[in-house]
Amino acid sequence: MDLMKMLFWGSLLMLGYVYVGYPILAFLLSILRNKKIRKQTSQPSVTILIAAYNEGENIEETIKNKLYLDYPREKKEIIIISDGSTDKTEDIVRKYDSEEVKLIRQNIRSGKTAALNKAVPQAAGDILVFSDANSIYEKSALQQLVHNFNDPTVGYVTGKMIYTNPDGTAFGDGCTAYMKYENLLRKFETKIGSVVGVDGGIDAVRKSLYQPMNPDQLPDFVLPLKVVQQGYRVVYEPEAILREASLKDSKDEYRMRVRVSLRALWALWDMRDLLSIGKFRVFAWQLWSHKVLRYHCFIFLTCAYLLNLALWPAGSAYRVLFAVQSFAYLFAALHPVLQRLWDKFSGLYFLNYFLLLNLAAGHAFVKFLMGQKQVIWAPRKG
Repeated sequence: MDLMKMLFWGSLLMLGYVYVGYPILAFLLSILRNKKIRKQTSQPSVTILIAAYNEGENIEETIKNKLYLDYPREKKEIIIISDGSTDKTEDIVRKYDSEEVKLIRQNIRSGKTAALNKAVPQAAGDILVFSDANSIYEKSALQQLVHNFNDPTVGYVTGKMIYTNPDGTAFGDGCTAYMKYENLLRKFETKIGSVVGVDGGIDAVRKSLYQPMNPDQLPDFVLPLKVVQQGYRVVYEPEAILREASLKDSKDEYRMRVRVSLRALWALWDMRDLLSIGKFRVFAWQLWSHKVLRYHCFIFLTCAYLLNLALWPAGSAYRVLFAVQSFAYLFAALHPVLQRLWDKFSGLYFLNYFLLLNLAAGHAFVKFLMGQKQVIWAPRKG
């Protein structure tokens, strides 16, 4: 019984550390260290890289968006890499074929990472910017990103993603709440030194720091880690704003989260050298706290629930805690139905999204243990 109690409270403690304790410690450390970025208005040559597979519905709007960003056209290049597209994607890109917009075809569908590896040697820009095929930047976003590279210690910059949700569904609000939480953490981590997670739809890196990756590696996780490994900072720029439609269907969101979690787990395994506290000190602590433990919170949640059930005879406190957990999971699972019955239940969207994230992480972990990898992807459905 004593061992069960210890494991139960230990599980709750780990959950509290990951979601509350780490952000508080990161905030306090950001005040103590407060590493500033020496920004300055500058306009280096940039290449915007967009990997696309059957993005005929989105690619034209994205090209127009990138063409009319507030940045000198002679210093901006846009490369679209078609990953074996079979729809009208390539025909649309060819309409804009010019010195500024170029099309590269990857004949055999090999995924986003292979597409970037193929395009980077052909990129003319000193700064590489990574965009998704449905990513819409605010007009000044590119300027805001590159200003950070005036600081010679900065090697990688990530912007701010804002999920748009025209129909106002609560599920989209869950995505938004999650991104607000992540962006707050990135502010703290930037002041500490480097952020741990980035948004693949609005990132930039010095071309000189780009290192080819394995096709199964998640580029917006592995590449920033490679930049840190080379001794440079990865920073967050909240004024570089990307707007992207949230997924309306929880099934689509779940599949996306499983894919991202699986690739992140493999990235952590491949880059496990960065987890050495003795070697990478503060950044290793950040990586353990923000990513490794976060992706394993489903274990702590499961242990806390099952151990709480086993501890039912141990006293009223345990019975109350079990009831609280049970109702939280029930409301999370039934939230889509409850919201349709009564709109006041929409305030519980975060429970549903929290459950989805941890179920997806658990699913991905099983795939990881089975040695499964995912290289190719399907377009997001906004």
